[in-house]
Amino acid sequence: MYGQLEALPHPHALSVLSAPALPSAVRLARETAEQVLFEWRISGHHPSVGPALLILSELVTNSIRHAAEVSPQVTVIYAAAADWLAFAVHDRHPYQPRLYDAGIRTGRGGLATVMELTHDLCGTAFVRADTDGQGKAIWISLPL
Repeated sequence: MYGQLEALPHPHALSVLSAPALPSAVRLARETAEQVLFEWRISGHHPSVGPALLILSELVTNSIRHAAEVSPQVTVIYAAAADWLAFAVHDRHPYQPRLYDAGIRTGRGGLATVMELTHDLCGTAFVRADTDGQGKAIWISLPL
């Protein structure tokens, strides 16, 4: 899983959280994000932070809802540099959603919300499979 870190261009800050794939992981991931952003001196008032926290909550919720049966852990990777913030939600379920079709196929909510917010902030999103094909991480990058 951690091979995906090389996709990030020289992060100046990195933090990783692993938690049981339970509903409480959503709150823990969000609280951890708020703490690392504070430690990295990224203002909670920055226009990207609120949407980033919502995107993170949606992705962790989706991982728990759809992957917990085969993936007892969810991992969140937080990274930042001077002008961007990135995070990934990783689980060991092999299904890789087609992010850019999310709104078309699912209507509103979930991945459609994630993609709309990411697009509105001029961010990027992609899915990266684990090398063994048995898991994936959904990466979101947002400008600061």
